[in-house]
Amino acid sequence: MENKKAVILLSGGLDSSTILYLAKSKGYLCFPLSFDYGQRHKKELVCARKIAESLGLSLIVVKINLPWLSSSLTDKKKPIPSPEKTEKIGERIPSTYVSARNLIFLSIAISYAEEIGANSIFIGANARDFSGYPDCRDDFLKSFFKTASLGTKAGVSKKPISIERPLIDKTKKEIVLLAKGLGVPFELTWSCYKGGRKPCGICESCFLRKKGFSNAGIIDSFKQQLISPRFGL
Repeated sequence: MENKKAVILLSGGLDSSTILYLAKSKGYLCFPLSFDYGQRHKKELVCARKIAESLGLSLIVVKINLPWLSSSLTDKKKPIPSPEKTEKIGERIPSTYVSARNLIFLSIAISYAEEIGANSIFIGANARDFSGYPDCRDDFLKSFFKTASLGTKAGVSKKPISIERPLIDKTKKEIVLLAKGLGVPFELTWSCYKGGRKPCGICESCFLRKKGFSNAGIIDSFKQQLISPRFGL
């Protein structure tokens, strides 16, 4: 029986690295896909390549030019927000939101998957411990699957490409524990939005990562993922 193929949206972060290792553990032939869309934290692409290589895989990076983007992830003149109170995370859409990012990424991934005959696309979207991005919610992902099924040869041929989102309802603690069990190399992953030499430790992404490791009772092997004491858990 031929192995199933899967395109993996791999950013180089904790969540996407976990789904890559998860798909691999389920016997999928994995095709990691990353995007250079002008993000200030381009270091994630270096990490994504290292993570792919840790499984003997090659990474494809698609460069996208979106000059109209106003996100603080793409405009270095805008500050990256830091959470003042943990309960505010996910309750509003922060300035780090990139317009229709997952819609764009998934559309390209569907094209790639159809061309290589992949059965599935894996995305590390999460709607529990997340920043409130609308394109990370399950209703969006279900809707995208329906749209892609109507607009692709695979779909109208009754072989729709599935959108796998195994982390959608998991907390960061649960994701960290899953990643640990899968052997994800935490030291290779990158979560910080600021893209400096070291993680800033105070952006929402750094905070959520710290929260996950702390609640899981696991030491982050990326030892420089440190959070300011004022964000104590």
